[in-house]
Amino acid sequence: MLFSLIKILLFVASVTALTFGATQLMEVSGGATIAIAGIELTLSPLQLAFALVALVVAVWLGLKLLSFLVAAFKFLNGDETAISRYFDRNREKKGYEALAEGMMALASGEGHLAMTKAQRADKLLKQPQLTNLLTAQAAEMTGDTRKAEETYKKLLNDDKTRFVGVRGILKQKLAEGDTETALKLAEKAFALKPKHEETQDVLLKLQAEKSDWKGARATLGAKLKSGNLPRDVHKRRDAVLALSEAKEILDEGSSIEAREAAIEANRLSPDLIPAAVMAARGYIAAGNARYATRVLTKTWAASPHPDIAAAFAEIAPDETPAVRIKRFQTLIKQSPNHPETKMLLAELNIAAEDFPAAKRALGDLNETDPTSRSLTLMAAIERGQGADDVVVRGWLARALTAPRGPQWVCETCGNIHAVWGPTCNNCGSFDTLAWKTPPAGEVAMPSGTEMLPLIVGQIADQSDEDGEVVDAEIIDKPIEK
Repeated sequence: MLFSLIKILLFVASVTALTFGATQLMEVSGGATIAIAGIELTLSPLQLAFALVALVVAVWLGLKLLSFLVAAFKFLNGDETAISRYFDRNREKKGYEALAEGMMALASGEGHLAMTKAQRADKLLKQPQLTNLLTAQAAEMTGDTRKAEETYKKLLNDDKTRFVGVRGILKQKLAEGDTETALKLAEKAFALKPKHEETQDVLLKLQAEKSDWKGARATLGAKLKSGNLPRDVHKRRDAVLALSEAKEILDEGSSIEAREAAIEANRLSPDLIPAAVMAARGYIAAGNARYATRVLTKTWAASPHPDIAAAFAEIAPDETPAVRIKRFQTLIKQSPNHPETKMLLAELNIAAEDFPAAKRALGDLNETDPTSRSLTLMAAIERGQGADDVVVRGWLARALTAPRGPQWVCETCGNIHAVWGPTCNNCGSFDTLAWKTPPAGEVAMPSGTEMLPLIVGQIADQSDEDGEVVDAEIIDKPIEK
């Protein structure tokens, strides 16, 4: 609508300008005299202007006629396509002009104009491999998804444009949420161009969402070979996929294969906490406590985590609290000043009913880096030392509003997960979960709050002076709002 109005305004302005110019020429005195073969012609300024325009038009027509006569001469001399080439040349010129204008309109965000130019270029050029892509993209811009899909399907008929067609339909299916069809199209696009980085990323994401870990590992290998992925990143992500594959095998009941897959995942990325825990449990099941200890100790040194401590406790589940404290020194000495280490040592001492040692283990953690877990531990220590219920409840009240500490947080969307997974449940990003402290205000409880029942057990119930029973389960269980 706006474009049509602009054209009308330009036409009116042009007519006005020509009329004004003609009026001015009519008022100019004098003229020009032309003598040809004894004949004299006197032209006014206005007539002279028209004569010049007519001369230019005549020269242009003469050149066109000469070009046509040359083509006709060639045709008469046996060149059967000379005349058709003459007309095709003019049509192609107009077609390429329309194609160029359509591309400019598409880049400018004028979808309807781009569609019009694409249709004109298609009529003039008769080369759908050039115009179909412009038509499809213009249709997408205008919201005509049916037209876009029909045009992309036309591109599938030509080997040169098949990949573009598949990729275009793939994007449409992803936008519609049809991941089943999108996965098949991504596999087809990958087969056509295995080194195309965007196709690799889309295929990898879809395979991870569908739990096709074997296929995802093959795609990841292709990314490494094509140079689209650094070797260290590949190693880490391959470990994530191997771990996911191990979990799936374990769910199917094949524990030996799952154990081997978990060990392989841990070998690929020793600092991957879930892989280390699963590999250690595989070693424990096989009766190899020494290897389990080695795996967990190495991972704890890189990143202390409650799950590592829980798995370390499973190596000798029936040991006494005193023996357990001694055995856990292997972990504790790796990162003695880490908050996780301090809380672990406090839990172990609570289990041994050495509450002063537990308090010393926490140190000033409740002042420098208070979390729900550390404050809950402090409540347990106060309870163990015989403090009044008011004191214990004071620590628990602080724990309710304190930060929850490190959790599995997606680095792409910030969503918090109760347990680690290869993909984010919220945004679907692959290998983006990191064990870190989420933004303030989050209420999800960290898995570490369950460590006290795992390693320590429950503290005996105690009654206050009014006879009210205070169950230690209040201290041990995760605090919920």
